[in-house]
Amino acid sequence: MTTPTLLLVGCGKMGGALMRGWVSSPNPPRLFILDRKIQDAPAGSTVFRTPEEITDDVQPDIIVLAVKPAGAEPMLKALRNVLGSRMDKAALLSVMAGKSCEKLAEWCGRADMPIIRTMPNTPSSVGAGSTGLYASPHVSKAQKELAIRLMEQVGAVVPVPHEEDLRSVIAIAGSAPAYVFLLAELLEKTGQELGLEKKAARTLVRSMIYGVGKMLHELPDEAETLRKNVTSPNGTTAAALNVFMAEENWPRLVPLAAEAAIKRSRELDD
Repeated sequence: MTTPTLLLVGCGKMGGALMRGWVSSPNPPRLFILDRKIQDAPAGSTVFRTPEEITDDVQPDIIVLAVKPAGAEPMLKALRNVLGSRMDKAALLSVMAGKSCEKLAEWCGRADMPIIRTMPNTPSSVGAGSTGLYASPHVSKAQKELAIRLMEQVGAVVPVPHEEDLRSVIAIAGSAPAYVFLLAELLEKTGQELGLEKKAARTLVRSMIYGVGKMLHELPDEAETLRKNVTSPNGTTAAALNVFMAEENWPRLVPLAAEAAIKRSRELDD
């Protein structure tokens, strides 16, 4: 299998997570990085601080766009100026929320630019990411397969048939690690308020979340079944779940949170 060449544009939280995941994978790609502020580039990679520094020998198979949405247009136009016809031989893989395939292709200066939009999450940095992936009609089968293979190196990949489906991916997977981190934060804080030492609360909560994730990942049971299995009638867990599952609490708040994420993704399109 030929080693793919990637140009990673932007090495912030998401771009950095992908970079760390790729370089620690069994078959890392040949990696070029475009970022003004990166401090610790992985061994074997090449760093450019500005588009103008990109050398003539760089021919990426995939350009990974991991900049903030506001910086996407000027960056893509600068890359077109520097890469010229080399850009036509690459596919663009965006990890941004918002910014449609049509808009990205326009900024690339080519209506039929192969655009792959993905919604990964930060657990990609430890090889346990969750990524939704949409490939525009101009993406070849080989380019789509390469994009899926790359994203599988950092976790699970779910291709979606419609670009609009990525909004749902954002709400239930892309943004969702923050929901779990918030739960961990609140449980740790509550544990300390109930008298546990900080280290003890931290260990208990984090090992519990790891164990729950492992069960969900490895067991065939539905999440509802696993919940019921740990909930004895009239026991302590049932008492706690009665609070969480009150109509005004989690059953209402989770859909509201997802709707807020989807609404914001639409605003980012503008």
